[in-house]
Amino acid sequence: MIPKETVDKIFDAADIYDVVKDYVNLKRAGVNYKGNCPFHDEKTPSFVVSPAKGIYKCFGCGAAGNSVKFVMEHEKVSFPEALKILAKKYHIEIVEEELTEERIQEKQTIDSLFIVTEFAKNFFKKTLHETDEGKNIALSYFKERGFRDDIIKKFELGWSPQKRDALTGNALKAGYKLQFLTETGLTIAKENDYQFDRFAERVIFPIHTLSGKVIAFGGRTLKADKKTAKYLNSPESEIYHKSNILYGIYFAKNAIVKHDKCFMVEGYTDVISMYQSGIENVVASSGTSLTVEQIKLVRRFTKNLSIIYDGDAAGIKASLRGIDLALAEEMNVRIIALPEGEDPDSFAKKRSSEEIEKYISENEEDFIRFKVDLFAQEAKNDPIKRAQLIKDIVKSISVIPDRIIRGEYIRSTSKQLNVSEEALYWEVTKILRKNFEDRRNKHFGETYKQKPVKPELPVKTDGIYSETIEKDILHFLLKFGNEIIEIEDADEKISVAEFIISEIKNDDLEFHNLIYKEIFQDYESYFSDNAESVQDYFLKHENEKISKIAAEILGPIPELSKIWQIHGALNNGDEKHLDELIPKLIDTFKLKIVQQKAEKLKKQLAQLQRSDTYDEQLNRLLEELKVFDSLKVQLTELLEKTALL
Repeated sequence: MIPKETVDKIFDAADIYDVVKDYVNLKRAGVNYKGNCPFHDEKTPSFVVSPAKGIYKCFGCGAAGNSVKFVMEHEKVSFPEALKILAKKYHIEIVEEELTEERIQEKQTIDSLFIVTEFAKNFFKKTLHETDEGKNIALSYFKERGFRDDIIKKFELGWSPQKRDALTGNALKAGYKLQFLTETGLTIAKENDYQFDRFAERVIFPIHTLSGKVIAFGGRTLKADKKTAKYLNSPESEIYHKSNILYGIYFAKNAIVKHDKCFMVEGYTDVISMYQSGIENVVASSGTSLTVEQIKLVRRFTKNLSIIYDGDAAGIKASLRGIDLALAEEMNVRIIALPEGEDPDSFAKKRSSEEIEKYISENEEDFIRFKVDLFAQEAKNDPIKRAQLIKDIVKSISVIPDRIIRGEYIRSTSKQLNVSEEALYWEVTKILRKNFEDRRNKHFGETYKQKPVKPELPVKTDGIYSETIEKDILHFLLKFGNEIIEIEDADEKISVAEFIISEIKNDDLEFHNLIYKEIFQDYESYFSDNAESVQDYFLKHENEKISKIAAEILGPIPELSKIWQIHGALNNGDEKHLDELIPKLIDTFKLKIVQQKAEKLKKQLAQLQRSDTYDEQLNRLLEELKVFDSLKVQLTELLEKTALL
């Protein structure tokens, strides 16, 4: 156990800002600091650090605590382990009291895995620097690659001996369990008690967490044998998930914050060579396609991501697929293509940091424009390839959440490819609508899948169903159709028109009032191609009744149902309530139809006459009524939460 005096010393030394800034990009906000919360996904900073109070607080997810609590939550470690991490950071010596049997039994598997990887790291380092084999083979290799001694030590590079069970034998002799050696992938165990080292006869690249803990390894063979894999990596384990980590992030995080930019390369040596050349804000995906988790890891420190590729066009094309994920996370993605025949490792070795920075500033290009240029030449005289290129570019543009940025890319792409903006807007809209519908169906699908039948339109109104709700829908379509709303629980930004149209069409709902029905159908077909001029179209509509209704809706004081008048600010052009109102508007429309259908079924039950098919008809009507009553309850509960009933 850690003595209380030492615990108090660690608490006194651990400055909350100093601790948190190693993990989160913080910006001053008065006497406090703000940043994106590391404990949940957010795009608007709600995570506040108060140096004066020594605490952090997220107003989004509610996470809060002191420096030790932060390390515990972020690193997923116990209280003692968090204290050890902070003690190491502040150079505080910990002399633990003798562990009790109870404390030993409480040790979790994860603690053991970390201990084993720490042992392996030190073993590989010692073998590299203190054995003839390590010096003559591995250290010579690193020196030939141009790595300085300080860089070799900083990145904790190592060597796994030629002897097939060197690490395993030493670990077992030191008392480490075979179970944890195999779970981390350091040892491969076969039948008949035969065990051998995964990384035997390879140079070693340890993989660190944000806090500097080693969780896995990469090993490179120095043999020229083509049958031997050049690189070998640790398998997934309880402490290592390759999609969640970036090589070099521990060494790069401070430089990323300082320069507000992160450079992404592919391999271990690319990172080390760039770092040695003075470009310290660099990480690697380690040969895997970019993942959302890796992008979010970078986004903690900056929204500016520049990806460095070698000059191989085929390799670049294959790697571009993951970049759409970065665009979807609102990252500013730029591409740097190196001269033909160069990779970041070789490129950095031949140039000073000033020369590298100059090349980057002169050759860094926006991702969308880069992608258009890359594919445009080969598609120039081929209509099919050109059409595919346009679809591919549109797909990338469509994932960008910010509507204004999307619009700018559409305009610039239109000029680059000589394609009309309207055509690109239409393709983007189709993709956005489909993506929204897919997510909506996934999120709400179970509720709607339970319906064996779809609501039928009532033949006439009887007080339960009202045409006024249909006019309200048209009001929001014509007045606010192009406004962007964010749907709660679906994490989706979409225009008011796209949302209303998809909701009504997907559930096969129809307007009862024939003139309103005609306006809606006309709006749907016209909006797809002419979203910006839709109001003018209806005001000048050839059908006098339609133009009159449009004038009433778009006039200075449009009439709304009483249930919407609580948000009367909408009449004055204030759209701040749309995120809440539009889904409730559609839910109200659905509720009216469901209520009417339920009443109709009850009347049919009351009028049901005895016959040979009486039981069959009764069961069918009761089953239908059960479905509509269930829907009615669900919709009523939703609407009661906002006092709209």
